[in-house]
Amino acid sequence: MQILDGKALSLKIKAKAKEDIKTLKAKGITPGLAVVVIGDDSASHTYVRMKEKACEEVGIYSIIHKMPDDISQDKILETIGMMNKNPNIDGILIQLPLPKHIDTTKVLQAVCEKKDVDGFHPFNVGKLVLNLDTFTPCTPLGVMKLLKAYKIEPKGLDVCIVGASNIVGKPMMNLLLNANASVDICHIYTKELKAHTKRADLLIVGVGRANLITKDMVKDGAIVIDIGINRLENGKLVGDVAYDEVSPKCSFITPVPGGVGPMTIAMLLENSIKAARSR
Repeated sequence: MQILDGKALSLKIKAKAKEDIKTLKAKGITPGLAVVVIGDDSASHTYVRMKEKACEEVGIYSIIHKMPDDISQDKILETIGMMNKNPNIDGILIQLPLPKHIDTTKVLQAVCEKKDVDGFHPFNVGKLVLNLDTFTPCTPLGVMKLLKAYKIEPKGLDVCIVGASNIVGKPMMNLLLNANASVDICHIYTKELKAHTKRADLLIVGVGRANLITKDMVKDGAIVIDIGINRLENGKLVGDVAYDEVSPKCSFITPVPGGVGPMTIAMLLENSIKAARSR
């Protein structure tokens, strides 16, 4: 069993990002990232602080728009419109989830597709489906980079993705289809989940349910990517995979923390640099 070390790989990506940004700055371009975070969700604010710190480390100018939970949708759209027009802002990120009174789809569609570093705009989603160059959602992109770094070729693999969200599951499916894998995607209405997971050469899980995947659900020698992150009552962070019992059966597995999480932030930096280059 080999651990897929996302933390170590993300440090290499950050080092390269730092050099890329130096090159851009020599041309008079400082990449700029704006983040909109609404309400007091502690997890959202933690993620935003991590993104802000990563930007600072590599030399990306970042600005955080903190808004109260009861802010109107019109005010959010007005702020996004302002950032769309700002030539110093290359990327715009809307921290999800949004409060229930806000139409998430409308807000995401308001972001200029050329500044959509999260890859959530329908324009970029469509390009991803067609296997065209675009902004790809950071977590699935991070998974693909991790597989590549460890010379894991998806072509011809039987893949099972557990979780069909627009943020992770669906773009992950499209990336793997584009890489010529055979993809099976499961969700809350899937019957007999074990029947799907047990067949997978590559099992990717991202639903936010601690220890959902147990050893009897995993094929011997499988590659397991755990995207979930959950905090137990004792404060411990765990994934969606029961790591201690599943890992001995795997050829490769990601830890939680230290697996996919650091890669997500590294991909945000890459997407922000990509946006800056298109100025």
